[in-house]
Amino acid sequence: MLHMDMLRRRFDEKSLLGGVCFVATEIDAQGRIIQLAEIQSLTYGELNGKKTSRIEAVHHSFRGAGFDTAISEDISRYMWQKWVWLASVGAATCLLDGNIGEIVAVPGGADLTLSVFRECAAIAGACGYPMSEAFLIEKSAQLTTPGSSLTSSMYRDLIEQAPVEVDSILGDLIERGRKRGVSAQLLQATFVRLTIYQRDRAAAKAAGS
Repeated sequence: MLHMDMLRRRFDEKSLLGGVCFVATEIDAQGRIIQLAEIQSLTYGELNGKKTSRIEAVHHSFRGAGFDTAISEDISRYMWQKWVWLASVGAATCLLDGNIGEIVAVPGGADLTLSVFRECAAIAGACGYPMSEAFLIEKSAQLTTPGSSLTSSMYRDLIEQAPVEVDSILGDLIERGRKRGVSAQLLQATFVRLTIYQRDRAAAKAAGS
């Protein structure tokens, strides 16, 4: 959500739309974008939730482009839901060094994963976007599914020794929670780990250049 704050400072609230994209991809060794799953959707909406001619025009332009499209009347909450999900899967897999199936196969692994999820959801709630009971139940099940191959883009980047989005996905979330008195120790531990990784990676790159 940090980019939304930056856009608000540069423009005004009325100039902005919200949007959420769901797609599972990675870049292979030849630089090609590889789609990992069939999911491909784009949801968008006015930040005030109104149905306007502007958002209808956007919808008309995107509709029929080969992916699922929808207008949301609560797009900010939808964006927060995606952030909670990205941060939860990213933190759990990066901190515990495995996919969800590998994590939950270890005693205590599922509990740790759910603790990460609860930290992310608590921050969202403190920021004015409490997660719905249906969302919490659905995602809790996905985070504790035995044999699941679910990972995150952050974890895949970490494994490939590529840059990771630690500041925008975890750092910003942690800071918003800190300002509202929400403790997130597991998120903080992941942030420290990935920040050290980023610094070591940058140092190695500079030494080799």
